[in-house]
Amino acid sequence: MKKLRVAGIGITAVAALSLAACGTDEPASSGSGATNAPAPAPTSEMAPPMPAPAAGGAGVTTNADVFGPACSQLPQGNEPGSLDSMGPQPVASAASTNPLLTKLVAAVKATNLVDTLNSQEAITVFAPADPAFAELGDAKFTELAGKPDELAPILQYHVVAKRYDAKGLEAAGGSLESLNTAGGPLKIEGSGENMTVNGAKVLCGNIPTKNATVFVIDKVMMPGTNQ
Repeated sequence: MKKLRVAGIGITAVAALSLAACGTDEPASSGSGATNAPAPAPTSEMAPPMPAPAAGGAGVTTNADVFGPACSQLPQGNEPGSLDSMGPQPVASAASTNPLLTKLVAAVKATNLVDTLNSQEAITVFAPADPAFAELGDAKFTELAGKPDELAPILQYHVVAKRYDAKGLEAAGGSLESLNTAGGPLKIEGSGENMTVNGAKVLCGNIPTKNATVFVIDKVMMPGTNQ
């Protein structure tokens, strides 16, 4: 079974900066009724400017960025499988609670890739929804699940070793390399709810997890069959 080799991309934390009050060393001018002048309030010239908040990292999204017709099928609030529930979890753990991805989770477990995916720093996952696996047929799915050496390259073909959001995918030039480099490039076309990956439609995109941005798609992409 091939191993995932993914370079980690750290997510920068937001730095906080305190402003120090400034005083004056010069005495107030003397004269009738003169009093000590109050220390001037700090100004932008007297203290370093506040740095802009650091970005969360390339491809990092929030619940507000999620789009697609299948997103409404996710549980709401803090229920398992909801956006709020999945966000803090690494991708394989988050997917295990997503009601759209039960077949994918079974495939990941069959190839012992749960810990491998969870340990990555920043990746993009194109996750086939359950109906996509159903198109393969139960017999084919069972056959693949029993042959992890054949199933693993298929799953690797759905993972990119960099974290992208939808806009990042559009800007990537229409072609991305998956972890399964022998499978050929992934072809990105369209945008928003009209985006496709190797012809597979995005059903729910920009799903945030701790270490990945997930795009639920409607097909299982087979290496070497770029559409």
